[in-house]
Amino acid sequence: MSAARNWWALFRQWLRDPLRTAAVVPSSRELAMAMLAELPKGAQRVIELGGGTGALTRALLAHGVRGDNLLVVELSEELHEHLHERFPAVRVALGDARDLRAVAARCGFLGQGPVDAIISGLGLLAMPVETQQEILFEAFASLRPGGRFIQFTYGAQPPVAESVQESLGLVVHRGDFVLRNVPPATVYVYERAA
Repeated sequence: MSAARNWWALFRQWLRDPLRTAAVVPSSRELAMAMLAELPKGAQRVIELGGGTGALTRALLAHGVRGDNLLVVELSEELHEHLHERFPAVRVALGDARDLRAVAARCGFLGQGPVDAIISGLGLLAMPVETQQEILFEAFASLRPGGRFIQFTYGAQPPVAESVQESLGLVVHRGDFVLRNVPPATVYVYERAA
């Protein structure tokens, strides 16, 4: 799949719904590597939220996550189809992150137990606090103890509202700032407080 085709698929989706599609350009290899660096040691089972054109999916597979241990959830029908064609060995589900457990159950994914990490390319910073709350609640209900929610953002502030962090008992640490991404992005990692 050419880079131009990936870019065009994402750009068309952004034109249709700019508030729902967080990026105009696929994530860079450097951003993918910064996110993978935050995976828990030995992570094998991963969920990706907002698969887009598959930049992070490709990096997860190259990192050693097996296709049957990876679930990619995408809300856009067009991008879902694009991902399904590009990664036939990966479970790609059309669905909303606010319904993550139901989407994962429908695919038979959570029947194998909780996951080690969730990597998110969703535009959380632009979402209402209530939507953030629903997504993070579902995410942490799907994670094993000690699991991580890894999110990138283009904004200057953490992508999850403090009120959501507090209500779910989460702690956050800032990962790498990736200048070689369009636009530059920062990685944040959320975990349950000990």
